[in-house]
Amino acid sequence: MNFFWAFLIGGAICVLGQLLMDVGKLTPAHTMSTLVVLGAIADGCNLYDPFIEFAGAGATVPITSFGNALVHGALEELHKDGYIGIITGIFKVTSAGISAAIIFSFIAAVFVKPKG
Repeated sequence: MNFFWAFLIGGAICVLGQLLMDVGKLTPAHTMSTLVVLGAIADGCNLYDPFIEFAGAGATVPITSFGNALVHGALEELHKDGYIGIITGIFKVTSAGISAAIIFSFIAAVFVKPKG
């Protein structure tokens, strides 16, 4: 049953993104930003952690989880280190994902020729 809910919830998040692009005529960058902000708002309202408990990978794999991680890290470090923790908490939780994006983008740029 866990796989079913993960598939259903993850698919619903992807459908929302597709609807934002098709119906809302948003660019992929605007759609991604919207989904990140929705995940951040959900975590700020303490709604994303129960969502992860229910949907598992269906909630942790889509881009909304990145917004969740940003806010979650910032709030965690805010309580631990004060206001400076807002800045350090964002990078502490998401540094692996950001580093991977930079490294793989560089590798792709080295080996792939642009069209045009």
